[in-house]
Amino acid sequence: MAQTKPPTRATMILAQVFISLLMAFLMTAIFTALPIHFEPGWVSVWLTRFIRAWPIAFALSLVVGPLSFRMASMVMGWVERRAVST
Repeated sequence: MAQTKPPTRATMILAQVFISLLMAFLMTAIFTALPIHFEPGWVSVWLTRFIRAWPIAFALSLVVGPLSFRMASMVMGWVERRAVST
C-alpha cells in the first residue's frame, strides 16, 4: 500500500476553516429553525447566530482538531496492534 504524505500545516488550518464554517452554518440553521419553525425573520436570526458562531467554532477547532487527530491515531494504533496479535 502506498504511503501518502501527511497534510501540511496550511492544509490543516484551511480544512479547519471549512469544517468550522460548515458546522457553524448547519448547526445554527438547525437550532434556529427548530424553535422558530421558519417563521418570517428566521433567516436574519440565523445569520446573526452564524456570524457569531463561526469564529468561536474556528477557534475551538484549532484546539479540538489536533487533539481529535491524535486520539484517532492512538485508537487506530491500538486496533492495528490488536489485529496483529490475534
